[in-house]
Amino acid sequence: MRRPVLIDGGLATTLELLGHDISGDLWSAQMLIDQPAAIVDAHRAFFAAGAEVATTATYQATFDGFAAHGIERADTVELMRRGVSLAREAATEVSGRPTWVAASLGPYGAMLADGSEYHGRYGLSVGELRDFHRPRLEILASAGADVLAFETLPNAYEVEAVLTEIDGTGIDSWVSVSIEGSRTRSGEPLVDIATMVNDVDEVFAFGVNCSTPSDATEAVATAALSGKPVVIYPNSGEGWDAANRAWVSAESAAVFPVGRWTAEGARLVGGCCRVTPSDISAMAVQLAQ
Repeated sequence: MRRPVLIDGGLATTLELLGHDISGDLWSAQMLIDQPAAIVDAHRAFFAAGAEVATTATYQATFDGFAAHGIERADTVELMRRGVSLAREAATEVSGRPTWVAASLGPYGAMLADGSEYHGRYGLSVGELRDFHRPRLEILASAGADVLAFETLPNAYEVEAVLTEIDGTGIDSWVSVSIEGSRTRSGEPLVDIATMVNDVDEVFAFGVNCSTPSDATEAVATAALSGKPVVIYPNSGEGWDAANRAWVSAESAAVFPVGRWTAEGARLVGGCCRVTPSDISAMAVQLAQ
């Protein structure tokens, strides 16, 4: 990528700002069932703010998660495909700049809806994680997205599972981990994860998401050691209280130093949870400078 590309921010956050209740364990994926038009509105808000990439409302869309709500497998497939088509609908309305649709695939812990993606201690093998990711990877890869976005991966085992599944498929993907300090949520050095993705051609970008802006900023140079373009999209710095299903305020206002990110190798930049269209608009201004 010759120039930085601006991805969107927190889709669920924007749905909440638009007045929708996504407090259930399906999170924004519930809207694929209840109010798909609202998802298009959220994508439109980010495109209007200057985003060039829409990440789909499929982060929490899994066969196991939907089955727990009585949704049949065939209907789950349709809902996953719907997530891509809704993002594409909004993207085709944009003129004057290129747009992408990135199909979001959250970690195993997101399906559990108990905050496990923030520690990564699942107790599952690489093989079991491969079995979890494979079916929806196959569906979303065939649904018309431009790329797959493996997001918020909290441990090396899940990264290995994802890499093994996509290696040799020819499916363009970015892989993004969640960190605390310079380590994954489960404690592995980020530099070790960067080494893992180096030889997988399908990974066109590697980086960090859903971490504090300060941790993400310090991680850009390490992520660049992967030899891949860096993708960076932190959250607002607020913490997630899984027990009460509520966000805990950050100690200070979020700072998104986009200029520093791009100078150190970032080519996909944006935001994650609690990052609003207005935040993305401010990032667009920085990129234009």
